[in-house]
Amino acid sequence: MTKRSPFKYFKTSPEIIRLAVMLYVRFPLSLRNVEDLLHERGIDVSHETIRFWWNRFGPMFASEIRRRRVQQLRAFS
Repeated sequence: MTKRSPFKYFKTSPEIIRLAVMLYVRFPLSLRNVEDLLHERGIDVSHETIRFWWNRFGPMFASEIRRRRVQQLRAFS
């Protein structure tokens, strides 16, 4: 069984979505600050779009990070 991509119906590339969500989560930035940073890089998205991405993909990214950390700890010991 093949895994469906969670980014299938989005026009924006998964790399940009991941960048926007990680900027918002990792650094103490507001949604509008993330919007401004992306605008400086030539990416025009609304702060509401970033909020939607954060609500939709944030838990998925968090579980990926947790899974990688556990794998690294198991490989280390």
